[in-house]
Amino acid sequence: MVDSGCIFCSIVRGEVPCYKVYEDGDVIAFLDIEPISEGHTLVVPKRHCSDIYDIPDDLLCKVMTAARKIAMEYRSSLGAKAVNLLNASGMEAGQSVFHFHVHVVPAYDYMKNRISFRHDASAKSNIEKTQKRINGEVL
Repeated sequence: MVDSGCIFCSIVRGEVPCYKVYEDGDVIAFLDIEPISEGHTLVVPKRHCSDIYDIPDDLLCKVMTAARKIAMEYRSSLGAKAVNLLNASGMEAGQSVFHFHVHVVPAYDYMKNRISFRHDASAKSNIEKTQKRINGEVL
């Protein structure tokens, strides 16, 4: 299934060009046109799934397996020292293309701007309550 208005579905159909680095029967991967490091790649299922909540487990495994293969390749071919695998699911998380995808972001010695996460003090102060909510305990 594809979504006619989705840019990634258009890439899958070959209607929009891309810098393809990997493809199999279920997954396509191409270089991000606004990279944050050399080799920044998007790994996309060929089937349209909007986000992490929509993608079936078997297809998610195929996407992640492809992401790992790409990360391993970039370690040897590009000299990447490490890698970040990132996904944003939902507008509030920063998702801008609503077709599930994983960013493979190679990291190098020369990189000064590492991907980082800011800590939320209120979330930390409520960590015990959060665990209880997740585990279904009554507060």
